[in-house]
Amino acid sequence: MRRFCWIALATVLAGCVPVDESENVVPAGESSARVFVDRGGSDDSPEGGYGYGRPATEAEIAAWDIDVGPDGAGLPAGSATVEDGLEFYAAKCAVCHGADGTGGPNDVLAGRLPGDAFPFANEAVRSTVGNYWPYATTLFDYIRRAMPFDAPGSLTDAEVYASVAAVLHLNDLVPAGAVVDAQTIANLRMPSRDRFVRDDRTGGPTIR
Repeated sequence: MRRFCWIALATVLAGCVPVDESENVVPAGESSARVFVDRGGSDDSPEGGYGYGRPATEAEIAAWDIDVGPDGAGLPAGSATVEDGLEFYAAKCAVCHGADGTGGPNDVLAGRLPGDAFPFANEAVRSTVGNYWPYATTLFDYIRRAMPFDAPGSLTDAEVYASVAAVLHLNDLVPAGAVVDAQTIANLRMPSRDRFVRDDRTGGPTIR
């Protein structure tokens, strides 16, 4: 085993060559983002760098630039009804989060305490969307990036709106028949909005 490790280390070191870091400066006006496509040191490698990669295209950057702000900035066009949402939830989400969002192999999504009591005595529902999340816009952002568990980022905007509609309804935050779109999500005041304070690093009592 020891001999094998020395051979492996020697192999790695043999592939290392000194590099002038000053050559790895991106010229002014060019994107510093790199898409790491191995070009094997061919003539079409970008100038400078390590002989691989290329500047990211606008389309590639746009695919990742999908963040949604608390005020709803960045929400895409589209909408879904609660009924559409519940149908989609039953087909794609219930297997992990339970038929009504209150139980499954993964996180509990729904279940609000009477009067939204705080601090929460029932730990099983303390972090549900209805009891804990301060912004509905964050729900859209998270679902679009991270769901479903086995294929994150694969949902269309319409499917994300449907998921959000279902989760909000299961938490009694939007009624049956409601249409959920960018305006609905941005304007919805979540029960826990005022339970969070900005971290200004000034110290003192900041827990509500």
